[in-house]
Amino acid sequence: MRLDSMRRLLIIGCGDVGVRAVKHLLPAFHIYALTHTPERAKDLRRYGITPIVGDLDRPETLNKLAGLANCVMHFAPPQGSGEVDQRTQRLLAALDKGEMLPQRLVYISTTGVYGHCEGNWVNETHRTQPATARAKRRLSAENQLREWGIRRGVTVSILRVPGIYAQDRLPLKRLHNGLPTLVAEEDSYTNHIHAEDLARIAAAALYRGRPNRVYNASDDSDIKMGDWFDLLATRHNLPKPRRVTRAEAQTQMPENLLSFLNESRRVSNQRLKQELRVKLVYPDVDAGTR
Repeated sequence: MRLDSMRRLLIIGCGDVGVRAVKHLLPAFHIYALTHTPERAKDLRRYGITPIVGDLDRPETLNKLAGLANCVMHFAPPQGSGEVDQRTQRLLAALDKGEMLPQRLVYISTTGVYGHCEGNWVNETHRTQPATARAKRRLSAENQLREWGIRRGVTVSILRVPGIYAQDRLPLKRLHNGLPTLVAEEDSYTNHIHAEDLARIAAAALYRGRPNRVYNASDDSDIKMGDWFDLLATRHNLPKPRRVTRAEAQTQMPENLLSFLNESRRVSNQRLKQELRVKLVYPDVDAGTR
């Protein structure tokens, strides 16, 4: 299928990554983006994007999405509770109302759907075993989208994404707050992707993604969490964090950070390189934080 006639793109959740992706897609597409605030609408226009006012939490505001676009990039997160992504349910219901359905849809999910893998390498065929409600909602969205794509004949591509970073979105506050990291022998592996590379991956998936296909959108890094924060501390002339045991961390770290430490995996990106033919600008966190 050629994209020559597919000139209208709708972005759901057009934040930092969405705006970065727009640079790779203009002027080939007329780009729309869903927003629920007038202030954000003004920002979107400055990027050459046509804003569509609506809210995934208010289905009655989504009627304008029906039949609007040939392609969709779905970057919006699920709602904050439950195990079913109701926002994706509402989006698909709105798209189903159109006489014309999108031909392609790209969704940003999370590598958290793999759960704890004991530090092993995982590819896209690894079983999903999400341990947190947040990851379960993402897997719910994946399943809804893939089933809808099969039923409606839409090419759906899923990008499973690890921690996103860029120079203006680094976890430096954690270093300033003096939170510890784990001792090396008890530490967990962590995975990353630079926001600019993720935008390029999303654009590539729009053109080259295979139907009902999952891609790990991760860089080449092979690094543990403590080493990641040591690197950031070195780059920004900050003290390296203290190292504590996992038992000590239970009383010294907030619960949301502990949930990340409880999962360890290394994510393979070979399918990304082979099928989407993406060459990473920032192949690892060392290059991305220079």
